[in-house]
Amino acid sequence: MADFGATDLDAFAREVRADLAAMYPPELRDPNAATDPEAVWGGRAFEGSDDPQITWMKRVAAKGWTAPAWPRDYGGAGLSAAEARVVEREIAKFRPAVLAFGIWMLGPVLLEYANEAQKKEHLPKIVEGRIRWCQGYSEPGAGSDLAGLATRCEDKGDHWLINGSKIWTSYADKADWCFCLVRTDAAKKHEGISFVLIDMASPGVETRPIQLISGESPFCETFFADVRIPKENLVGRVNGGWEIAKRLLQYERQNISAGFGEGGSAGGASGDLASIAATYGVGDDADLRKRITENKMNFAALRQTIARSAAESKAGNGPSATTSIIKYAAAELAKERSELMIEALGHQGLGWDGAGFETPEIVATRGWLRTKANSIEGGTSEVNLNVVAKRVLGLPDPK
Repeated sequence: MADFGATDLDAFAREVRADLAAMYPPELRDPNAATDPEAVWGGRAFEGSDDPQITWMKRVAAKGWTAPAWPRDYGGAGLSAAEARVVEREIAKFRPAVLAFGIWMLGPVLLEYANEAQKKEHLPKIVEGRIRWCQGYSEPGAGSDLAGLATRCEDKGDHWLINGSKIWTSYADKADWCFCLVRTDAAKKHEGISFVLIDMASPGVETRPIQLISGESPFCETFFADVRIPKENLVGRVNGGWEIAKRLLQYERQNISAGFGEGGSAGGASGDLASIAATYGVGDDADLRKRITENKMNFAALRQTIARSAAESKAGNGPSATTSIIKYAAAELAKERSELMIEALGHQGLGWDGAGFETPEIVATRGWLRTKANSIEGGTSEVNLNVVAKRVLGLPDPK
């Protein structure tokens, strides 16, 4: 690729666009072509697969464009923040999208907290999609109060020994590795937590999918029974994991919010609501039209706010506590949009199974129920409001 300098972003965008078009597999050019969203998370699916989705992602990764702002030494493209935004914007015009916890959450904190050996070992594999990661944070007794986690990590001299369990571990049954919070000091709460990396193929690791009311099982229970991991799998310092955990949660909230965009999967509803309302005979309802328009406008403002926040985080020192504002607003708007969808569908929005209901109607109903979790995942709305009160507004603790 030519060197366009720091200012000629339009020329840079044209070349990126041309390169992506040349790399895009012809099998995916048909807008009706079936795609498997699971195929592009990386890990096992990438090994020896000739799936055109994976071929596409491998070509993007070969240029470092799955993580365009990361340094070249770690598999990224080493682009400036402005250039990286161009690449991400152009890639977003194609399908499927890059879906990886490694890129969204783990990679950024490894860049900030990991030692050089850990960066060299893990970051290129994340960029290339060779490893699929899951997140070991919440526990049965430590959800909103994450610092109350109890999974033990004992120093056994030449290795760490881990015992305990995690819950709501997204796609743990499909993951190769887990980034995990563990307790290394039982006498301290926040100061007794460490951040470790666990190979999910290790003896003693067990996952059990949790079936949701929608019939899907994206979450798992994860159990660790005398799991041995190398000492070098500790990231940062012993008992220094809470700082890393908070930073990673900021990245998580930022990216969850981006997924809540109008029509996004996290919203549980797809399609233009005004058109759907017209199709189902309620397009003339003035009150419904008003609320649909307000939701659409708020989503447009949210997308601009997310873009500005992401640009600021890349230009500075990563995301800030403002991600809690965005996460809270995004969850509320996504829930509102799904509720408007059900209202527009009328009695066709009450279907669950069987004759009389089209697949999109059933998907909308189940998606509406799924959005109830939007205010829980990535930190509950209550926790995010507390963060906003204390770290953004500077309000004192209640007396």
